[in-house]
Amino acid sequence: MMIPASERLFIPISKYYLVNFTKSCYTTLEYKERGVFSMDHSELLDQFQEQFNTPAKAMYFAPGRINLIGEHTDYNGGHVFPCAISLGTYAVVAPREDKEFRLYSANFADKGIVTVPLDGLENKKAYDWANFVVGTTKFMAESGTIDHGLNIFFWGNLPNGAGLSSSSALELVTANLLADQFNIKMDPVDMAKLGQRVENKFIGVNSGIMDQFAIAMGRQDHAILLDTNTMEYAYQKLNLGDAKIIIMNTNKRRQLSDSKYNERRAECEKALAMIQKGDDVQSLGALSLEEFDEYTYLINDDTLIKRARHAVFENQRTLEAVDALQNNDLARFGRLINASHVSLEHDYEVTGKELDTLVHTAWQQSGVIGARMTGAGFGGCAIALVHDDAIPAFEKAVGDTYKDTIGYAADFYVAEISDGPHRVQL
Repeated sequence: MMIPASERLFIPISKYYLVNFTKSCYTTLEYKERGVFSMDHSELLDQFQEQFNTPAKAMYFAPGRINLIGEHTDYNGGHVFPCAISLGTYAVVAPREDKEFRLYSANFADKGIVTVPLDGLENKKAYDWANFVVGTTKFMAESGTIDHGLNIFFWGNLPNGAGLSSSSALELVTANLLADQFNIKMDPVDMAKLGQRVENKFIGVNSGIMDQFAIAMGRQDHAILLDTNTMEYAYQKLNLGDAKIIIMNTNKRRQLSDSKYNERRAECEKALAMIQKGDDVQSLGALSLEEFDEYTYLINDDTLIKRARHAVFENQRTLEAVDALQNNDLARFGRLINASHVSLEHDYEVTGKELDTLVHTAWQQSGVIGARMTGAGFGGCAIALVHDDAIPAFEKAVGDTYKDTIGYAADFYVAEISDGPHRVQL
Protein backbone atom coordinates (compact mmCIF):
# COMPACT_ATOMS: atom_id res chain seq x y z
CA MET A 1 0.00 0.00 0.00
CA MET A 2 1.29 3.47 -0.89
CA ILE A 3 2.03 5.58 2.20
CA PRO A 4 0.76 9.20 1.86
CA ALA A 5 3.49 11.85 1.68
CA SER A 6 2.36 13.36 4.98
CA GLU A 7 2.87 9.97 6.64
CA ARG A 8 6.45 9.44 5.42
CA LEU A 9 9.73 10.29 7.04
CA PHE A 10 13.05 10.48 5.23
CA ILE A 11 16.41 9.99 6.87
CA PRO A 12 19.97 10.31 5.55
CA ILE A 13 21.79 7.00 5.81
CA SER A 14 24.94 8.76 6.98
CA LYS A 15 23.20 10.66 9.79
CA TYR A 16 20.74 9.78 12.54
CA TYR A 17 18.58 12.87 12.38
CA LEU A 18 15.82 12.98 9.81
CA VAL A 19 15.73 15.14 6.74
CA ASN A 20 12.53 15.42 4.72
CA PHE A 21 12.72 16.15 1.00
CA THR A 22 9.63 16.92 -1.06
CA LYS A 23 9.18 13.75 -3.08
CA SER A 24 7.22 15.37 -5.86
CA CYS A 25 10.36 17.26 -6.87
CA TYR A 26 12.75 14.30 -7.04
CA THR A 27 12.80 10.92 -8.76
CA THR A 28 13.49 7.66 -6.92
CA LEU A 29 16.95 7.58 -8.48
CA GLU A 30 17.64 11.08 -7.16
CA TYR A 31 16.59 9.93 -3.71
CA LYS A 32 19.11 7.10 -3.87
CA GLU A 33 21.79 9.51 -5.01
CA ARG A 34 20.97 11.76 -2.05
CA GLY A 35 21.33 8.80 0.32
CA VAL A 36 17.84 8.79 1.78
CA PHE A 37 15.19 6.16 2.28
CA SER A 38 11.60 6.25 3.48
CA MET A 39 10.38 5.13 6.89
CA ASP A 40 6.73 4.70 7.69
CA HIS A 41 5.10 5.04 11.09
CA SER A 42 5.19 1.32 11.79
CA GLU A 43 8.98 1.42 11.70
CA LEU A 44 8.98 4.35 14.10
CA LEU A 45 6.79 2.31 16.45
CA ASP A 46 9.27 -0.56 16.14
CA GLN A 47 12.07 1.78 17.23
CA PHE A 48 10.05 2.69 20.32
CA GLN A 49 9.53 -0.99 21.12
CA GLU A 50 13.26 -1.63 20.74
CA GLN A 51 14.23 1.17 23.12
CA PHE A 52 11.64 0.63 25.85
CA ASN A 53 10.71 -3.07 25.43
CA THR A 54 7.02 -2.18 25.49
CA PRO A 55 4.52 -1.26 22.75
CA ALA A 56 3.72 2.37 22.02
CA LYS A 57 0.24 3.71 22.69
CA ALA A 58 0.18 6.97 20.75
CA MET A 59 2.15 9.20 18.38
CA TYR A 60 2.21 12.99 18.04
CA PHE A 61 3.74 15.49 15.62
CA ALA A 62 4.64 19.18 15.79
CA PRO A 63 6.01 21.09 12.78
CA GLY A 64 8.96 23.39 12.54
CA ARG A 65 8.57 26.86 11.09
CA ILE A 66 10.05 29.33 8.68
CA ASN A 67 9.55 33.07 8.92
CA LEU A 68 8.87 34.66 5.55
CA ILE A 69 9.65 38.17 6.82
CA GLY A 70 9.65 40.02 10.14
CA GLU A 71 12.92 38.95 11.77
CA HIS A 72 13.93 39.99 15.29
CA THR A 73 10.70 41.97 15.54
CA ASP A 74 8.76 39.65 17.84
CA TYR A 75 10.54 40.69 21.05
CA ASN A 76 10.37 44.30 19.84
CA GLY A 77 6.56 44.39 19.77
CA GLY A 78 6.35 44.25 15.98
CA HIS A 79 4.75 42.05 13.35
CA VAL A 80 5.99 38.67 12.11
CA PHE A 81 4.88 36.54 9.16
CA PRO A 82 5.78 32.89 9.77
CA CYS A 83 4.30 29.57 8.68
CA ALA A 84 4.55 25.98 9.88
CA ILE A 85 6.34 23.48 7.62
CA SER A 86 6.08 19.74 7.07
CA LEU A 87 9.46 19.11 8.70
CA GLY A 88 9.07 18.62 12.42
CA THR A 89 9.31 16.40 15.49
CA TYR A 90 7.52 13.15 16.25
CA ALA A 91 6.91 11.81 19.75
CA VAL A 92 5.88 8.22 20.42
CA VAL A 93 4.61 7.49 23.93
CA ALA A 94 3.43 4.85 26.37
CA PRO A 95 2.47 5.29 30.04
CA ARG A 96 4.53 4.03 32.96
CA GLU A 97 3.23 2.88 36.34
CA ASP A 98 5.87 4.79 38.31
CA LYS A 99 6.60 8.53 38.43
CA GLU A 100 9.55 8.66 36.07
CA PHE A 101 9.80 10.08 32.59
CA ARG A 102 12.19 8.08 30.42
CA LEU A 103 13.13 10.11 27.35
CA TYR A 104 15.04 9.08 24.25
CA SER A 105 15.81 11.08 21.11
CA ALA A 106 17.10 9.44 17.95
CA ASN A 107 18.56 12.84 17.10
CA PHE A 108 20.82 12.54 20.15
CA ALA A 109 21.27 8.78 20.22
CA ASP A 110 24.65 9.06 21.96
CA LYS A 111 22.91 10.52 25.03
CA GLY A 112 20.92 7.33 25.56
CA ILE A 113 17.75 7.28 27.65
CA VAL A 114 17.38 10.29 29.95
CA THR A 115 15.54 9.47 33.18
CA VAL A 116 13.71 12.33 34.90
CA PRO A 117 11.73 11.89 38.16
CA LEU A 118 8.49 13.87 38.32
CA ASP A 119 9.58 15.30 41.67
CA GLY A 120 12.81 16.59 40.10
CA LEU A 121 11.70 18.77 37.17
CA GLU A 122 14.74 21.04 37.18
CA ASN A 123 17.14 22.28 34.52
CA LYS A 124 20.16 20.00 34.76
CA LYS A 125 23.18 19.90 32.50
CA ALA A 126 22.99 16.12 32.47
CA TYR A 127 19.53 16.28 30.88
CA ASP A 128 21.02 18.06 27.86
CA TRP A 129 18.42 18.20 25.00
CA ALA A 130 15.74 16.81 27.34
CA ASN A 131 15.65 20.08 29.32
CA PHE A 132 13.14 21.38 26.77
CA VAL A 133 10.87 18.43 27.61
CA VAL A 134 11.49 18.79 31.34
CA GLY A 135 10.68 22.52 31.30
CA THR A 136 7.50 21.95 29.29
CA THR A 137 6.41 19.20 31.71
CA LYS A 138 7.12 21.39 34.73
CA PHE A 139 4.95 24.25 33.46
CA MET A 140 2.21 21.98 32.08
CA ALA A 141 1.92 20.45 35.56
CA GLU A 142 0.78 23.88 36.79
CA SER A 143 -2.32 23.58 34.57
CA GLY A 144 -3.25 19.98 35.32
CA THR A 145 -2.29 16.80 37.13
CA ILE A 146 0.62 14.75 35.81
CA ASP A 147 0.46 11.79 38.15
CA HIS A 148 2.46 9.04 36.45
CA GLY A 149 5.49 8.59 34.27
CA LEU A 150 5.86 8.13 30.52
CA ASN A 151 8.24 6.53 28.06
CA ILE A 152 8.71 8.95 25.17
CA PHE A 153 10.67 8.39 21.97
CA PHE A 154 11.44 11.53 19.92
CA TRP A 155 12.48 11.54 16.31
CA GLY A 156 12.73 14.75 14.31
CA ASN A 157 13.47 15.63 10.71
CA LEU A 158 14.40 19.21 11.55
CA PRO A 159 18.19 19.54 11.35
CA ASN A 160 19.31 20.56 14.85
CA GLY A 161 20.50 24.14 15.16
CA ALA A 162 19.32 25.01 11.64
CA GLY A 163 17.06 27.87 12.66
CA LEU A 164 13.82 26.03 11.82
CA SER A 165 12.72 25.96 15.46
CA SER A 166 13.58 22.39 16.41
CA SER A 167 13.48 23.37 20.10
CA SER A 168 10.02 24.96 19.78
CA ALA A 169 8.76 21.90 17.89
CA LEU A 170 10.05 19.77 20.76
CA GLU A 171 8.25 21.97 23.29
CA LEU A 172 4.97 21.98 21.36
CA VAL A 173 4.92 18.25 20.59
CA THR A 174 5.54 17.63 24.30
CA ALA A 175 2.80 20.06 25.35
CA ASN A 176 0.26 18.46 23.01
CA LEU A 177 1.27 14.99 24.13
CA LEU A 178 0.88 15.90 27.81
CA ALA A 179 -2.42 17.67 27.23
CA ASP A 180 -3.82 14.58 25.52
CA GLN A 181 -2.36 11.98 27.86
CA PHE A 182 -3.39 13.77 31.07
CA ASN A 183 -6.56 15.51 29.83
CA ILE A 184 -5.13 19.00 30.45
CA LYS A 185 -7.24 21.72 28.85
CA MET A 186 -5.09 24.31 27.09
CA ASP A 187 -5.74 26.14 23.83
CA PRO A 188 -3.03 26.55 21.15
CA VAL A 189 -2.27 30.20 22.03
CA ASP A 190 -1.69 29.27 25.67
CA MET A 191 0.57 26.43 24.54
CA ALA A 192 2.57 28.89 22.46
CA LYS A 193 2.95 31.16 25.50
CA LEU A 194 3.99 28.18 27.60
CA GLY A 195 6.67 27.26 25.05
CA GLN A 196 8.04 30.79 25.16
CA ARG A 197 8.07 30.63 28.95
CA VAL A 198 10.14 27.44 28.76
CA GLU A 199 12.70 29.22 26.58
CA ASN A 200 12.77 32.38 28.72
CA LYS A 201 12.47 31.06 32.27
CA PHE A 202 13.76 27.48 32.09
CA ILE A 203 16.34 27.44 29.28
CA GLY A 204 17.48 31.05 29.64
CA VAL A 205 16.98 32.39 26.10
CA ASN A 206 15.13 35.72 25.83
CA SER A 207 13.23 34.70 22.72
CA GLY A 208 9.95 36.18 21.51
CA ILE A 209 6.68 34.38 20.86
CA MET A 210 6.92 33.90 17.09
CA ASP A 211 8.36 30.39 16.88
CA GLN A 212 5.92 28.77 19.28
CA PHE A 213 2.95 30.71 17.90
CA ALA A 214 3.72 29.78 14.30
CA ILE A 215 3.92 26.11 15.24
CA ALA A 216 0.92 26.01 17.57
CA MET A 217 -1.33 27.90 15.12
CA GLY A 218 -0.02 26.48 11.85
CA ARG A 219 -2.48 26.10 8.96
CA GLN A 220 -1.79 24.31 5.69
CA ASP A 221 -0.89 26.65 2.80
CA HIS A 222 -1.20 29.75 5.03
CA ALA A 223 1.19 32.10 6.77
CA ILE A 224 0.24 34.04 9.90
CA LEU A 225 0.49 37.80 10.31
CA LEU A 226 0.95 38.20 14.05
CA ASP A 227 1.11 41.47 15.96
CA THR A 228 3.35 40.39 18.84
CA ASN A 229 2.39 43.49 20.83
CA THR A 230 -1.36 42.77 20.90
CA MET A 231 -1.33 39.05 19.93
CA GLU A 232 -3.86 39.82 17.20
CA TYR A 233 -3.34 37.60 14.17
CA ALA A 234 -4.70 36.85 10.72
CA TYR A 235 -4.09 34.01 8.28
CA GLN A 236 -2.88 34.83 4.77
CA LYS A 237 -3.26 32.30 1.96
CA LEU A 238 0.08 31.83 0.19
CA ASN A 239 -0.76 32.15 -3.49
CA LEU A 240 2.71 31.79 -4.96
CA GLY A 241 1.72 30.78 -8.48
CA ASP A 242 4.36 28.51 -10.00
CA ALA A 243 6.94 29.40 -7.32
CA LYS A 244 8.13 27.37 -4.36
CA ILE A 245 9.81 28.35 -1.10
CA ILE A 246 13.24 26.72 -0.94
CA ILE A 247 14.94 26.31 2.42
CA MET A 248 18.72 26.65 2.17
CA ASN A 249 20.52 25.12 5.15
CA THR A 250 24.04 26.43 5.79
CA ASN A 251 24.74 23.32 7.90
CA LYS A 252 26.38 25.69 10.36
CA ARG A 253 24.84 24.80 13.67
CA ARG A 254 23.88 27.59 16.03
CA GLN A 255 22.52 27.73 19.56
CA LEU A 256 20.56 30.76 20.67
CA SER A 257 21.91 30.60 24.22
CA ASP A 258 25.48 30.56 22.86
CA SER A 259 24.98 33.31 20.27
CA LYS A 260 24.59 37.06 20.34
CA TYR A 261 20.80 36.72 20.38
CA ASN A 262 20.41 37.94 23.95
CA GLU A 263 22.88 40.75 23.20
CA ARG A 264 20.77 42.00 20.30
CA ARG A 265 17.66 42.01 22.45
CA ALA A 266 19.45 43.98 25.17
CA GLU A 267 20.65 46.52 22.60
CA CYS A 268 17.09 47.09 21.39
CA GLU A 269 15.89 47.52 24.96
CA LYS A 270 18.58 50.17 25.54
CA ALA A 271 17.58 52.03 22.38
CA LEU A 272 13.91 51.94 23.39
CA ALA A 273 14.72 53.27 26.86
CA MET A 274 16.53 56.23 25.28
CA ILE A 275 13.59 56.99 22.96
CA GLN A 276 11.21 56.81 25.93
CA LYS A 277 12.90 59.87 27.39
CA GLY A 278 11.08 61.85 24.72
CA ASP A 279 8.04 59.66 24.01
CA ASP A 280 5.99 57.15 25.99
CA VAL A 281 6.04 54.54 23.22
CA GLN A 282 5.95 51.00 24.64
CA SER A 283 7.93 49.16 21.96
CA LEU A 284 10.02 49.77 18.88
CA GLY A 285 7.33 48.02 16.88
CA ALA A 286 4.86 50.76 17.82
CA LEU A 287 6.93 53.40 16.01
CA SER A 288 6.25 54.52 12.46
CA LEU A 289 9.20 55.33 10.21
CA GLU A 290 8.55 59.04 10.67
CA GLU A 291 8.37 58.78 14.47
CA PHE A 292 11.61 56.82 14.58
CA ASP A 293 13.31 59.46 12.45
CA GLU A 294 12.11 62.19 14.82
CA TYR A 295 13.45 60.46 17.95
CA THR A 296 16.68 58.97 16.59
CA TYR A 297 18.73 61.82 18.09
CA LEU A 298 17.84 60.58 21.59
CA ILE A 299 19.68 57.30 21.07
CA ASN A 300 23.07 58.94 20.51
CA ASP A 301 24.88 55.65 19.79
CA ASP A 302 25.65 54.44 16.27
CA THR A 303 25.28 50.74 17.05
CA LEU A 304 22.03 51.15 18.97
CA ILE A 305 20.61 53.32 16.17
CA LYS A 306 21.29 50.52 13.67
CA ARG A 307 19.67 47.88 15.88
CA ALA A 308 16.56 49.99 16.49
CA ARG A 309 16.36 51.03 12.83
CA HIS A 310 16.19 47.40 11.79
CA ALA A 311 13.40 46.66 14.28
CA VAL A 312 11.29 49.62 13.12
CA PHE A 313 11.88 49.24 9.37
CA GLU A 314 11.50 45.46 9.43
CA ASN A 315 8.14 45.81 11.10
CA GLN A 316 6.93 48.13 8.34
CA ARG A 317 8.41 45.84 5.64
CA THR A 318 6.41 42.97 7.06
CA LEU A 319 3.13 44.86 6.74
CA GLU A 320 4.05 45.91 3.20
CA ALA A 321 4.94 42.31 2.29
CA VAL A 322 1.55 41.02 3.38
CA ASP A 323 -0.09 43.81 1.40
CA ALA A 324 1.95 42.74 -1.64
CA LEU A 325 0.72 39.15 -1.32
CA GLN A 326 -2.87 40.30 -0.91
CA ASN A 327 -2.49 42.19 -4.19
CA ASN A 328 -0.77 39.24 -5.93
CA ASP A 329 2.39 41.31 -6.36
CA LEU A 330 5.08 38.64 -5.98
CA ALA A 331 7.77 40.85 -7.46
CA ARG A 332 7.27 43.44 -4.74
CA PHE A 333 7.09 40.71 -2.10
CA GLY A 334 10.46 39.43 -3.34
CA ARG A 335 12.04 42.88 -3.19
CA LEU A 336 10.89 43.30 0.41
CA ILE A 337 12.37 39.90 1.28
CA ASN A 338 15.68 41.03 -0.22
CA ALA A 339 15.57 44.31 1.72
CA SER A 340 14.98 42.36 4.93
CA HIS A 341 18.23 40.47 4.46
CA VAL A 342 20.17 43.65 3.72
CA SER A 343 18.91 45.15 6.97
CA LEU A 344 19.74 41.98 8.93
CA GLU A 345 23.21 41.94 7.38
CA HIS A 346 24.17 45.58 7.84
CA ASP A 347 22.01 47.04 10.63
CA TYR A 348 21.37 44.01 12.83
CA GLU A 349 24.57 42.13 11.91
CA VAL A 350 23.23 38.63 12.47
CA THR A 351 23.94 36.96 9.12
CA GLY A 352 27.59 35.94 8.70
CA LYS A 353 29.56 34.57 5.79
CA GLU A 354 27.55 31.37 5.37
CA LEU A 355 24.10 32.97 5.19
CA ASP A 356 25.36 35.87 3.08
CA THR A 357 26.96 33.48 0.59
CA LEU A 358 23.69 31.61 0.12
CA VAL A 359 21.53 34.72 -0.16
CA HIS A 360 23.87 36.83 -2.30
CA THR A 361 24.35 33.91 -4.69
CA ALA A 362 20.60 33.28 -4.81
CA TRP A 363 19.99 36.88 -5.83
CA GLN A 364 22.15 36.33 -8.92
CA GLN A 365 20.17 33.32 -10.23
CA SER A 366 17.44 33.47 -12.85
CA GLY A 367 13.99 32.48 -11.64
CA VAL A 368 14.59 33.81 -8.11
CA ILE A 369 11.93 36.21 -6.84
CA GLY A 370 13.62 36.96 -3.51
CA ALA A 371 15.87 35.49 -0.81
CA ARG A 372 16.77 36.19 2.80
CA MET A 373 17.98 34.54 5.97
CA THR A 374 15.27 33.17 8.26
CA GLY A 375 15.36 32.62 11.99
CA ALA A 376 17.71 34.20 14.50
CA GLY A 377 20.75 34.10 12.21
CA PHE A 378 24.35 33.34 13.17
CA GLY A 379 24.09 30.24 10.98
CA GLY A 380 21.01 28.14 10.33
CA CYS A 381 18.90 28.63 7.23
CA ALA A 382 17.90 31.05 4.51
CA ILE A 383 14.90 30.91 2.20
CA ALA A 384 14.43 31.70 -1.47
CA LEU A 385 11.26 32.08 -3.52
CA VAL A 386 12.02 30.34 -6.83
CA HIS A 387 10.00 29.53 -9.95
CA ASP A 388 9.47 25.77 -10.37
CA ASP A 389 11.35 25.36 -13.61
CA ALA A 390 14.42 27.13 -12.19
CA ILE A 391 14.76 25.05 -9.01
CA PRO A 392 17.22 22.38 -10.27
CA ALA A 393 19.61 24.94 -11.79
CA PHE A 394 19.18 27.17 -8.74
CA GLU A 395 20.17 24.42 -6.30
CA LYS A 396 23.20 23.43 -8.36
CA ALA A 397 24.50 26.97 -8.85
CA VAL A 398 23.97 28.09 -5.26
CA GLY A 399 25.21 24.77 -3.90
CA ASP A 400 28.39 24.83 -5.99
CA THR A 401 29.22 28.42 -5.04
CA TYR A 402 28.54 27.74 -1.37
CA LYS A 403 30.77 24.67 -1.28
CA ASP A 404 33.57 26.46 -3.13
CA THR A 405 33.36 29.45 -0.78
CA ILE A 406 32.66 27.81 2.59
CA GLY A 407 34.29 24.42 2.11
CA TYR A 408 31.32 22.14 2.79
CA ALA A 409 27.90 21.58 1.27
CA ALA A 410 24.60 23.28 1.93
CA ASP A 411 21.31 21.37 1.88
CA PHE A 412 18.16 22.41 0.04
CA TYR A 413 14.55 21.49 0.88
CA VAL A 414 11.26 22.50 -0.71
CA ALA A 415 9.07 23.93 2.07
CA GLU A 416 5.60 22.45 2.34
CA ILE A 417 3.34 24.66 4.49
CA SER A 418 1.55 22.48 7.04
CA ASP A 419 -0.92 22.36 9.90
CA GLY A 420 0.07 22.69 13.56
CA PRO A 421 0.63 20.00 16.21
CA HIS A 422 -1.62 16.97 16.21
CA ARG A 423 -2.01 13.38 17.26
CA VAL A 424 -1.04 11.02 14.46
CA GLN A 425 -3.58 8.35 13.57
CA LEU A 426 -1.86 4.97 13.78
